[in-house]
Amino acid sequence: QVQLVESGGGLVQPGGSLTLSCKISGNIFSWSSMAWHRQAPGEQRKLVAAIGPSGIANYVGSVKGRFTISRDDAENTLYLQMNSLKPEDTGVYYCTVRVGSLNSWGQGTQVTVSS
Repeated sequence: QVQLVESGGGLVQPGGSLTLSCKISGNIFSWSSMAWHRQAPGEQRKLVAAIGPSGIANYVGSVKGRFTISRDDAENTLYLQMNSLKPEDTGVYYCTVRVGSLNSWGQGTQVTVSS
């Protein structure tokens, strides 16, 4: 069973930065993707960034050049570095790990971008 625990969210002013962390435990042997999703108020969850075992990352257009997804295999941790934050980046951020056909989710961490 895979368990994910996000941290690092908070309140930040527009233009500021935050780094989200996702501590991963359990058997993730042969994982196929890790990702961050965002759920804005009143909206569905949407993919923000994803990374594969090769290290190749993909981003939704609105965060390209501002967000960076990365992982530390030694620490079993997934990160999302967020720079130049905008009010529209506000939402609950969830990390996911896909192993086979199973996609595991964390409980989410709130990010609020506001002056």
